Amino acid sequence: MRGALAEAFAQAAERLTAEEKFAGLEIVDARARRRGREVQLTLVIDHPDGVGFALCERVSAGINQALSSFAEPYTLEVESPGLDRPLVKLADFARFVGQQVRVTTGLAVQGSKTHRGVLLGVNGENVVLGMRDGELPIPHRLIASANIEYDIRADLKRAKEEKT
Repeated sequence: MRGALAEAFAQAAERLTAEEKFAGLEIVDARARRRGREVQLTLVIDHPDGVGFALCERVSAGINQALSSFAEPYTLEVESPGLDRPLVKLADFARFVGQQVRVTTGLAVQGSKTHRGVLLGVNGENVVLGMRDGELPIPHRLIASANIEYDIRADLKRAKEEKT
């Protein structure tokens, strides 16, 4: 959805990342959708120190202040990317090398639209996955969605090993 409110929302979110009090803040995703008579604004943020309630509250206050001149009704949700963090920009794919990921494409790549593997990195405009039968380059423009696949068993195993 595009409109004056959606544009102002996107700009306000980007401006926050430049403020010193939000140093390290990353905008993972910003969406605006019409829901009945109001616009639902969703901002997904990440931070090297983690995303807690207090940070979401401060970001929300900053966005609301920037949008205070709009008469159009809206709701605002500020949230963390969660354990299954979405990967959107090429920089995301470069940052999370070594992680298990799930990538869904709009068109079939090697006969499938869903691919699971280890993220090997970025090569030009391609995201490269390590698959059982070798490397799979996927053009970034074909990616409909991608996210880290959190494995709780690996996390529990790692925690158990750290205790011993």
